[in-house]
Amino acid sequence: MRSIKDQFGDQRRSEIVTNTQELNTEDFITPADVVITLSHAGYIKSQLLDDYRAQKRGGRGKLASATKEDDFIDNMFMANTHDYILCFSSLGRVYWVKVYNVPQGGRVSKGKPINNLLQLEKEEKINAVLPVKAFDDNRYIFMATSLGTVKKTPLSEFSRPRSNGIIAIGLDEGDYLIGVALTEGKHDVMLFSDGGKAMRFSESDVRPVGRSARGVRGMRLGAGQKVISLLVAENEELTVLTATENGYGKRTPIGEYTRHNRGTQGMIAINTSARNGKVVAAQLVKQDDEIMLITTGGILIRTRVSEIREMGRATQGVTLINLDQGEKLVGLERVVEADEE
Repeated sequence: MRSIKDQFGDQRRSEIVTNTQELNTEDFITPADVVITLSHAGYIKSQLLDDYRAQKRGGRGKLASATKEDDFIDNMFMANTHDYILCFSSLGRVYWVKVYNVPQGGRVSKGKPINNLLQLEKEEKINAVLPVKAFDDNRYIFMATSLGTVKKTPLSEFSRPRSNGIIAIGLDEGDYLIGVALTEGKHDVMLFSDGGKAMRFSESDVRPVGRSARGVRGMRLGAGQKVISLLVAENEELTVLTATENGYGKRTPIGEYTRHNRGTQGMIAINTSARNGKVVAAQLVKQDDEIMLITTGGILIRTRVSEIREMGRATQGVTLINLDQGEKLVGLERVVEADEE
């Protein structure tokens, strides 16, 4: 040993140090696009976007999620594993979740209860969710409720997560959130009711208010009707894809939806005939987009927007998906493909 020390002994070339860099869980998570699904009973899961493949309009589709007999998938969106999910509840509160913390599940798994991720109060339910990358000072969260109330709040007011959530909007009795959107304060807002009406007005008609405010009237509704969709129109090049509970839908140029003063009933978006049933979704799309369709039975179809006919506002539309007896379409989402880099 002494001979080896005399022959090879010298100063260390490597330096041993500790705590050279603070690492957290996110540093070990690979960025990836995932599909987040949330069921009516509160079961949430994430799946890789590649699990889905495009199918022709009217096909049978894949089983998107195993559900209980009294449950169905009623919310789906695309996000990156490093994004935040803002979860807006029936009580007008908002909660934070990192996308990578959402349990992963296979195509036929039903996911895990969202109550396991959030500290919800008794009988509180998550009614709207919004993926967010960063809490910018120059953007807003625009909210709409089922009774036609709208509200705009700076995004920066939601930048401090709390485990028990914070107030997002004050709600009247019997009202609840139906949609949220990120805006820049200078676009048009569109509201769609289940009675087939649409309302388009300038976002500037709604002044920014704090988190606890109750908002203002955005759309006047007929008896028994509810607002089912909130859209933000950034330009006139898009079309509006509307879908009804019986599996019918169509695309209509956004230019056919003229601007009106906030608080009116709006105009016809699609005929709600006995064949069509009530409107369940409306989405802004481009010609080369793809959409996801989900039914009460957990059936998912991914189809190309170009296969859906473009038609005027006062028409009934074409078949989007073939439904089994007693099955209903509950919503659709546009697929956002990521760049290769």
